[in-house]
Amino acid sequence: MSEILYETVEHVDVSELAGFYARQGHRTTASPEKLGRMVTQSLCFVTAREEGRLIGIARGVSDGVRGYLAECKLDPGRQGPAAVTRRDGRVEHDREGIAKEMASRVIDALRASDVEEIHVLAYGTEVDFCEELGFKKTGGMVALRLDVESEVAVGS
Repeated sequence: MSEILYETVEHVDVSELAGFYARQGHRTTASPEKLGRMVTQSLCFVTAREEGRLIGIARGVSDGVRGYLAECKLDPGRQGPAAVTRRDGRVEHDREGIAKEMASRVIDALRASDVEEIHVLAYGTEVDFCEELGFKKTGGMVALRLDVESEVAVGS
């Protein structure tokens, strides 16, 4: 395998990011304008490239006080079977530590932006991955999601 090159940048090319998401089967907006807004409103991106090809991305966002490790995605071919469960091929604990390196660089960028705390949402074995990065479980919190296109009556 060739060398992995990491870069921390403020923005990434929207069409390259859309192509990366498509290769991952990652659900994202079909609107290039909205994807572009997501890119410009993010604090930083960490990219991982092999021979110039984008194989991983991690993203940080901030409101100035709180920072968020918003995502950490790795090409499925690089994930391997070495996840925490030792059964599932997931981003966490890839053989080369690419995901951990990308996430650590986002955390460093968020710290450098002077946030007071950093949050992350994790699912399944991602919890172990995030705990190894130093995150602690927050008691009493429940992650909720509102699909803005759903017909929810507000205030009724």
